[in-house]
Amino acid sequence: METKQNHTFSARLIAWQRRYGRHDLPWQRTQDPYHVWLSEIMLQQTQVATVIGYYRRFLERFPTLPELAAAPQEEVMAVWSGLGYYARARNLHRCAQAVMEQHGGRFPQDPELIAALPGIGRSTANAIAVFCFGARRAILDGNVKRVLCRSHGVAGLPGTTATGKALWALAETLLPDRDAATYIQAQMDLGATVCTRTRPACLTEESACPLADDCVARSQGRVAELPAAKPRKILPQREVRLLLLYQGDRVLLERRPPSGIWGGLLSLPEIATGVDPATYAARALSCEISRLADMPPLRHNFTHFRLTLLPITAEAKLAPRVAEAAGHSWLRRRDIDAAGLPTPVRKILRDFFSR
Repeated sequence: METKQNHTFSARLIAWQRRYGRHDLPWQRTQDPYHVWLSEIMLQQTQVATVIGYYRRFLERFPTLPELAAAPQEEVMAVWSGLGYYARARNLHRCAQAVMEQHGGRFPQDPELIAALPGIGRSTANAIAVFCFGARRAILDGNVKRVLCRSHGVAGLPGTTATGKALWALAETLLPDRDAATYIQAQMDLGATVCTRTRPACLTEESACPLADDCVARSQGRVAELPAAKPRKILPQREVRLLLLYQGDRVLLERRPPSGIWGGLLSLPEIATGVDPATYAARALSCEISRLADMPPLRHNFTHFRLTLLPITAEAKLAPRVAEAAGHSWLRRRDIDAAGLPTPVRKILRDFFSR
């Protein structure tokens, strides 16, 4: 049961959402759990502006959950390609198959059952239950954590167990008795558009935030320090040599292992440090190469390390069995944009063929 103070908090957010919140995002126009679930997964660690195009393309290719579940994983990865954090796509595919196998193709309505599906955590499960099935549940994504930490002065790293428990307890206490979906959307919208990580609008526009008058962080001058940020770590550096083996307008690619970095995507073959490219081509691909050349290094940042790609181009003197080598396939220049490639590998290929 909500208290008078908590009612005021939720009521202000709900009123703000109806007047100033976002209402035209494509996944807001439906209660289809497949569509809402897809948007929630895509929005993890990715901004709305980037997600919208991918969301629409994904649904054009896989308009229903059964079609997604039946598709080869390689095809799912190809459509996801460029959105990053590829474990999300693999789990999306696994989850669709689990819904088909365990729930007859229909998303369960119970948040606990939703959370038991592959790739779905507590917050995402609650969001699906709220927006699709009218549940009264709290969520705790990055935007909501920031709003709660600032409005209530919650210190500590949100990712730690103790602070996480405190935030969940607070989020559940603040839930209104009615209009839960509007309230949850208000928290997300406020965090995304006003109570942003840097340059929050409350510091320049007094009327921008419905919580400004009672915000602990604002009244104490702690907006910049809440929520607490993880200490910056020096990321390890890695290098990898890639062989761009071409013949005419074709390039040889290999399928990455199903898990790990770029799992399930097509990429350029890797050459171990100290191994001569010609020796690698002869042993691994049974072909001779010529016209070796180095392309400029390309740096790409991951969450836990920085990677420098060192592409080596070479023209292939084909042996018949090269194209049938295990895990390898030829890709034509015209198919680069549609292929399931990591973003930096796609850039390398575009740069090579545009020379």
